[in-house]
Amino acid sequence: MKTARLLAVLIVGALSAACAFFQGYPAKSVRVIEPFGAGSGVDVVTRAVTGKLSELLGQPVTVENHAGAGGTIGPALVAKSPSDGYTLLANSSAHTYGAELLTNLAYDPLKDFIPIAPLANQPFVLVVGKSAGVKTVGELIAAAKARPGEFKFGSAGMGTATHLGAEKFNLEAGIKAIHVPLTPTQAITDTITGRITYWMSPISLALPHIREGRLVALGLSSARRSSVLPEVPTLAEEGVSGFDYTIWYGIWAPAGTAARVVNKLARDIARAVAAPDVRERLAKNGADPMSMTPTEFARFVATEHESAARVIQAAGIKPR
Repeated sequence: MKTARLLAVLIVGALSAACAFFQGYPAKSVRVIEPFGAGSGVDVVTRAVTGKLSELLGQPVTVENHAGAGGTIGPALVAKSPSDGYTLLANSSAHTYGAELLTNLAYDPLKDFIPIAPLANQPFVLVVGKSAGVKTVGELIAAAKARPGEFKFGSAGMGTATHLGAEKFNLEAGIKAIHVPLTPTQAITDTITGRITYWMSPISLALPHIREGRLVALGLSSARRSSVLPEVPTLAEEGVSGFDYTIWYGIWAPAGTAARVVNKLARDIARAVAAPDVRERLAKNGADPMSMTPTEFARFVATEHESAARVIQAAGIKPR
């Protein structure tokens, strides 16, 4: 009898402690790990949202940059973190492609994380430096076809959205070029200086350099033009029929994070993204806000993974 009473007391105590924990979430600051570095598309969009999210959660939400190894250092750190909602991952759509491309990851991109909420999406902008000597998509395609395998295109790393976007363009345009994985900052610099011929850049990264005349914008990857670059045609308008490819950003938690915490974060992230001042900041960077429930976002992530797998196979990209 005493054992049964003690067990009952322990169970009630544990349940009470658990309820108190979840009701009090968050009881301390939340850190968001971003894997591509300061100034990257992920970094810019995440910081646009986390300030408002901090207000809604009533606790500081800090963004930490953990770049390197093609964007895999940050996710590895989050995957090993406690599943308590205090360490989250902000990543781009590239997060869904890792399972297809990287064989020695310290984590499983699909199994070790729970999709919480999307933040926004952006078109890519196909850019070249002035020294490339081309002013239109047609001119770039013609030049690349005249010199197959000589042109170089940059990306933010193997398997990133910038890599697959460029590979998709190469496939649709019927050209062959050499992939050069770089950091986003290096990709900008190397395109300006001509060390690489072109890259499919997130619009927020290329925008200042386009406006200052250091980069030439040839075409947008989205189905419609962008309000921040209304004079730049879409790739479809430039003859790459049906081309529609955008980069999107979202928030993940380590696997095992309680549904109650995930749902609270999802609701508050959606509220943050919908705030007028946040939407204005996103718009200035050419980003469109996104909103989904965790279930909808998980389904979206799975669909994007399948789509990327088809591009990877068609482009002949080998896992490494």
